[in-house]
Amino acid sequence: MTFESMVADATARTYRATVEYDGTAYFGFQRQRRGVPSIQSELEQALSRLANGPIRVLGAGRTDTGVHALGQVIAFTIEWPEQHGTAALHRALNANLPPDIAVADVVEVAPGFHPRFDARRRSYEYRILTAPVRRPLWRRRAWHVTGPLDVGQMNVAAALLVGVNDFATFGRPTTGESTIREVFAATWRPEDEFLIFDVCANAFLNRMVRSIVGSLKMVGSGQWTLDDFSAALAARERNRSAMAAPAHGLYLVSVEYDN
Repeated sequence: MTFESMVADATARTYRATVEYDGTAYFGFQRQRRGVPSIQSELEQALSRLANGPIRVLGAGRTDTGVHALGQVIAFTIEWPEQHGTAALHRALNANLPPDIAVADVVEVAPGFHPRFDARRRSYEYRILTAPVRRPLWRRRAWHVTGPLDVGQMNVAAALLVGVNDFATFGRPTTGESTIREVFAATWRPEDEFLIFDVCANAFLNRMVRSIVGSLKMVGSGQWTLDDFSAALAARERNRSAMAAPAHGLYLVSVEYDN
């Protein structure tokens, strides 16, 4: 039996996959106009080659241009031969993806699963390189900040983010109008020559993490007081945010679901 005949006899199944990528060469996750590279389009092209027909991919988060991921979650439906199994689908998908995108796992899920709308928590990290001299190997992986940063003050300010708040100062909604989100955790931790910001929420606004990091950096450098940060958050006005931190220091770490 040929591969084509097995695909013709296959039953359409829905799969969830965890994807890791270096976002440097892409204009974000979301599909762009023809000829503009994106993570979604690369995944769709790889799956379409396996299916001998068009496949559409849904993603948990629309990461911006240059943002990386360790745990992006996608879903897709494909007619895949049962006798080949999920492991073979996993191997075939990775064999058809470029070197800067890889699928960590693939599992079959119930039809109707949506990686974005079914998600309960999303976690990001942002990396600031605090070395006195730039590190070329990290130029697309972390924001190089040479001045001293007071991580204690940055953590006091970050604690103000925890809970249900209106985050209109730090971003705009990708859909709908609500700018209210629930942040479960927001902390800075030193690691060698890095300061790493870990933040977990039920959902994020467009550019929310980068705008928060840029504003917390102002606190750490002494350019903002804690009261300045608190007032900016309470203002719910986009122009009260500091400049957003560069995209290349941001990583989508994980997306969590009830199951």
